[in-house]
Amino acid sequence: MKLIIKVKPNNKRPGLEFLSETECIAHIKSPPVDGKANDELITLLSKHFQVPKNNIEILSGLTSKSKIVSVLP
Repeated sequence: MKLIIKVKPNNKRPGLEFLSETECIAHIKSPPVDGKANDELITLLSKHFQVPKNNIEILSGLTSKSKIVSVLP
């Protein structure tokens, strides 16, 4: 499954807000420094979809707030 995710770093309440089945807004506590926000995003998605972190890959947007992420079952 591919997801289009808009990341909002430096939030007090982390979580996912789904706009549709393939689009969501990820509220992340971590700042966008040294990949910390990306790591937290992968952890958040892994908990939500109940899959190992290895099954989640950021396909595009590593340094952008808009990302395309692949989640494998």
